[in-house]
Amino acid sequence: MVTLGAWRVLYIWKSQMSNDPGSKISKPLSSTDNVDWQLFIAGSAILFFSVLVIVVFPEWSGVTIDRLYVSTTTRFGILYVITAVALLFFLLYVAVSKYGTIILGDDVKPAYSHFSWASMLFCSGIGASLIYWGATEWAFYYESPPFTVEAGSQEAILWASSYGMFHWGPIGWSFYCLPALALACSYHVKKIPSLRLSSACEPVLKSYTAKLPGRLVDLFFLAGVIATAATGLGFGTSLVSSATVELTGIEDGLLLQICIILVATSLIAFSVYRGLDRGIKVLSTLNASMALVFIAFVFLFGPTKFILEMGVVSIGHVIQNFITMLFWTDPLQRSNFVESWTIFYWAWWLAMGPFIGMFVCKISQGRTIRELVFGMLGWGSLGCALFFVVLGNYALFMELEGNYPVVAKVVQASPASAIAGLVALLPIGGFWLFFVAVIGLIFMATTYDSASYTLAAVATKSLARNEHPATWHRVFWALALGFLPISLLFIGGLRELQTASLVASLPLLGIYVMLFVSTMRMLKEIKP
Repeated sequence: MVTLGAWRVLYIWKSQMSNDPGSKISKPLSSTDNVDWQLFIAGSAILFFSVLVIVVFPEWSGVTIDRLYVSTTTRFGILYVITAVALLFFLLYVAVSKYGTIILGDDVKPAYSHFSWASMLFCSGIGASLIYWGATEWAFYYESPPFTVEAGSQEAILWASSYGMFHWGPIGWSFYCLPALALACSYHVKKIPSLRLSSACEPVLKSYTAKLPGRLVDLFFLAGVIATAATGLGFGTSLVSSATVELTGIEDGLLLQICIILVATSLIAFSVYRGLDRGIKVLSTLNASMALVFIAFVFLFGPTKFILEMGVVSIGHVIQNFITMLFWTDPLQRSNFVESWTIFYWAWWLAMGPFIGMFVCKISQGRTIRELVFGMLGWGSLGCALFFVVLGNYALFMELEGNYPVVAKVVQASPASAIAGLVALLPIGGFWLFFVAVIGLIFMATTYDSASYTLAAVATKSLARNEHPATWHRVFWALALGFLPISLLFIGGLRELQTASLVASLPLLGIYVMLFVSTMRMLKEIKP
């Protein structure tokens, strides 16, 4: 859901550093002396221990994961809702207050044009998970709608076409925005030469930033990136697998999915080895172009009129019911809608927040806090809404007109299978199936690359402005990250992938409180 914009950040950053006449170091560090071995070993241990337990005890792991999912959503779900509400209002307050005029960095002029900056934010919302859910999420809401609405009714259709945009809208981007704001204040304004999450919590941790409490903050961050990367990669694997099966007729199964993950892992390891300029630039440019071409084709050659009309109605419905959706916790427990969807999404966004925040911080030099907040909440939400409006309403039209049993396919098979069937019905469907498979594979590759870079950066002692993590360090994480989604797919499917993000996000709730307090303290020290 998040990686393309991050890749562009890294590419542009690398390009600036290589062209900086004052730069003395333009290549990744090759020495192992700069590796933070404590974090490296701890993060590796979390990853490989999780994989080992899942593979050796698959049945026990499946049962345990189900229990963790239910326990987390029912006992702590309200905390996610409260955090979401607090984040949104806090960020809006900061943006419209006197603090909104604070410039991030010394440069009066932003480092990038508004169009380039907004484009990177838009692209950061594009990922295999967004294609996965953008086309089919409405089907779950249609069958099990919120607010005790009758399944399959006209009202259910309206809620089904709207709720996805709510989950991928301003609230989700608020979870990204707080870490971005906190890191921007510490990195750009206070000039702390570190993008570690513990550095952003320095006003709270104080002398403990480099000690055990600060180490735990960074370790929880590592766990969050590992789990959410596994979730996104699992969704991407299912998408590529279903498109391949629909196109070739070969049997779907764990072996095919493992092969897809291995291909993506090999692709990104090669990209990391080639470097940012010669590797990620090609992938990012190709990825963005292909995704926009696909969306444009579906819009122009699909039910254009229905897509436009339903899109307008859905956006209006979200605006009209935004407060209700934001505060709804279903205290009478008439359904499990909040736990299964809203809580899961807030947990997913929260776990990915610090990761995306690092990259948004990096591209926001020279911008005001007001631009940062409204840019993320606005452009990010619009980027996600584009997929839900076009792909979701195309799928909804096919269901309502009886052209394709989307709901039945989603429930009986999988969302990925439904997407493959829908794509096959487009003009020259075989070509577009191959096209979607390639897009999904590249999205997976960019997920690996950005995640591996972030993990390597956090597990590095210090990174100056013109330095990068060692190449072997990034390649290690790119290869290692492939094992967790394989193991999760081995024992189950959707629930197991969702639980990975949910459990990893729980300790980050406390860290978000520290980020909130730290941001307020830093803002008070800064004169607008």
